[in-house]
Amino acid sequence: MNDGIFRRRRLPHWDVEDGIYFVTACLEGSIPAQGRLDLNRYRDELESGVKPATIDEPAWELRKHKLVFARFDDWIDRIPAVKWLENNQAARIVRDAMLHFAGVRYDLLAYVVMPSHFHWVFHPRADWFEEHQKVGDQRTPRECVMQSIKGFTARECNKLIGLTGTFWQEESWDHVVRGDDELERIIRYIEDNPVKAGLAKTPEDYLWSSARDRKTRSIEPGEYLIR
Repeated sequence: MNDGIFRRRRLPHWDVEDGIYFVTACLEGSIPAQGRLDLNRYRDELESGVKPATIDEPAWELRKHKLVFARFDDWIDRIPAVKWLENNQAARIVRDAMLHFAGVRYDLLAYVVMPSHFHWVFHPRADWFEEHQKVGDQRTPRECVMQSIKGFTARECNKLIGLTGTFWQEESWDHVVRGDDELERIIRYIEDNPVKAGLAKTPEDYLWSSARDRKTRSIEPGEYLIR
């Protein structure tokens, strides 16, 4: 794995060759005003804090990113301002879109569609992008995958629900998965999300989750859902 490509807009984005990504996309307007204020204050506190002497600067940046993400995830689980994906037909559109190109454009490792957001883990397939990416397209494989999923599901969900305008927040949270142990922890985190949010008693009970798929088809965590 090389050093990759780093981009920062409001959120940091890191792309690496042959990377596996943990990505979270939220509905536009899902963070209430109080939540945005809280996140901005917390981010400022971390930025003004002193880096622990025991870690280097890249590790400190990663730790801050994870801390802010955990606080953000708590907001969108507990009191999201928008919950369009409570609609089972809308949740199905998002779930089916993830599955549609799995095994072709990317390998799918885990997902969950929550009322206000989705989490998923995928591995873009370099062979597909090398063959199909257009000349002059500077997007990374991760960006291509995310834009295709978000674009299609936004159009279809808006049509279903009777909405117009922006459906997803422009930026998504993304993280490069570093090693099998972290991959296992992230998959467990994703699939436990409905239980933590009080939407199901067990991960397998939740309709829109890879935990249910893996149980019905005897797929171990870390194995691709489409083989």
